[in-house]
Amino acid sequence: EEVKKYAPWQLQRLSVRPGLTCLWQVSGRSEIGFDDWVRMDIWYLRNQGLLTDLKILAATPCSVLSGKGAY
Repeated sequence: EEVKKYAPWQLQRLSVRPGLTCLWQVSGRSEIGFDDWVRMDIWYLRNQGLLTDLKILAATPCSVLSGKGAY
């Protein structure tokens, strides 16, 4: 039901396979609006690679433990 509400450009985010963490997770979480979240997913889709993944993984524990952007 949620995907039916996506704008055409937002459908690109569905090409990103879900994982343990993401750019959104380390960039502010709930402080980030949906459109920016989708833009991050699309950026990741275009820039994915081992180095990008390692940077996101390295930033995840600090982001989670800080609680920044958590509900």
